[in-house]
Amino acid sequence: MIGIDVGGSTTKIVGVENGTDIKAPISTTGGDPISSLFGAFGKYTHDNGVALDDIEHVMLTGVGASEVNTPIYNLPTTHVDEFQADGVGARFDSGLQRLVVVSMGTGTTLVRVDGDAINHIGGISMGGGTLQGLSHLLLKTTNVSEVVEMASTGDISHINLQIKDISKADIEGLPMYATASLFGKAVSSNATANDIAKGIICMVLETIGSCAVLSQVGEGIKDFVLIGNLTQLPECGYIFPMMESLYGVRFHIPEHARYRTAIGAALSYQPERNH
Repeated sequence: MIGIDVGGSTTKIVGVENGTDIKAPISTTGGDPISSLFGAFGKYTHDNGVALDDIEHVMLTGVGASEVNTPIYNLPTTHVDEFQADGVGARFDSGLQRLVVVSMGTGTTLVRVDGDAINHIGGISMGGGTLQGLSHLLLKTTNVSEVVEMASTGDISHINLQIKDISKADIEGLPMYATASLFGKAVSSNATANDIAKGIICMVLETIGSCAVLSQVGEGIKDFVLIGNLTQLPECGYIFPMMESLYGVRFHIPEHARYRTAIGAALSYQPERNH
């Protein structure tokens, strides 16, 4: 099975063999969805020595997939709902039956998985697009790798106001390290560009994490599976553990997290329905 997640300009592609073996996921970027899709397909088959006869079915998902109305290279081709692909991909090899998928792309979508039921429950307009836009305005760059490098030496205490900055005594349910106000200290500190880079990344991740957790208040779900490109940010390594302690939940970043939608598309193949 080939699963392909077609974005506006970036396409992610993965092969799944025997229903469980994930084969060499890659991503490519093109000027438009069609160029990106066929560029990714050609690169994947070439780099992995995959012949067209080796492919049983192509499963397409993502916002750019709607532009594809014909079979890929005359192979059987099926479109998969993106939220369904998110849920199937995030649940794969997790051992979880009840979870919320937090798909962190240009914006962020939330998908609840409860056994075999997969439902889109909402989202927020905060994500990679926010990171790039604010970086352009505040740091004069849209290169995420450059922003990540800057943030590696930034000091978040010069940007965010923490509970310890406004209270000398413990507040029930709020540890002293918790953020009281994102960018709340930037007004009074001499923040450097590197501090600002750190602040932008942490703001995006903290907002996404809080939104995900608060969406499930009263629902009993404590497991949140993070997928998408933003899972690659180094700050995920301490932002989400901090939020686990704050909210009493569990955040999971699975292997191949950025490719989980493409994986979910491939795993959604059902011979009895897709032939």
